[in-house]
Amino acid sequence: MQLKKLIVCACAIAACGITAGTAAARDLIRVGTEPTFAPFEFLDTETKEFTGFDMDLIRAVVDKAGYDVQILNMGFDALVPAVMTGTIDVIAAGLSITPERAKRVDFTAPYYTSGVSMLIAKKDAGKYKTFDDLKNRVIAVQIGTTGAEKAKDIAGAQVKSFNTTSEAFMDLMIKGSDAVLLDRPVLGYYLRNQAKAAQVLTIPPYVADAEEFGFAVKKGNKELLDKLNKAYADLKASGEVQKIYDKWFQD
Repeated sequence: MQLKKLIVCACAIAACGITAGTAAARDLIRVGTEPTFAPFEFLDTETKEFTGFDMDLIRAVVDKAGYDVQILNMGFDALVPAVMTGTIDVIAAGLSITPERAKRVDFTAPYYTSGVSMLIAKKDAGKYKTFDDLKNRVIAVQIGTTGAEKAKDIAGAQVKSFNTTSEAFMDLMIKGSDAVLLDRPVLGYYLRNQAKAAQVLTIPPYVADAEEFGFAVKKGNKELLDKLNKAYADLKASGEVQKIYDKWFQD
């Protein structure tokens, strides 16, 4: 009889453990990114982990919202369709909040303000000061970015589109193009971390079209959107967002 009681007690304890474990389990949020947009998102060659400002911030926001996170590598132009079809739950990829994109996805509160600039050869610093100076020139861009959109407005420009920023930078380095149009902090990070490129390339002080970045969710997914916004607001109030910002940017 005593043995039977012990067995029943052990089973009850085990059942409680299973119930507690189940209660502690968190839903998984799938975050899509295109990790060639340093310092916002890129692949750390040593750890093989996705890193950068966006990656640190979205991990903190998702955790604060009560979810576990899975980061998925996708092409930039595939991110919006992926969130629209439910393949991913959130986009974290230096995504500018534009009226056109807002028709297809819902954006969180802005978390970063950027602007488009250009990367050119140092020898051309006096030649290309504004985008108007790039008329009838060859411009390299990354597909789907605001830099690519801006290049379309430059009269007579021959626009060369690449899947990644590194391919666009390489095209400039081998003199296949006259300029790369991209978000200024991305251009700055590239120069700070590429000694060879920094010797021959430069960024003019010109910046156009200041834009805000936001995380994006499926249109109408108000529950997730509200949770992400609240989590971001809480992290900002606590100073955590500023700590992440200071890690990646120098004002």
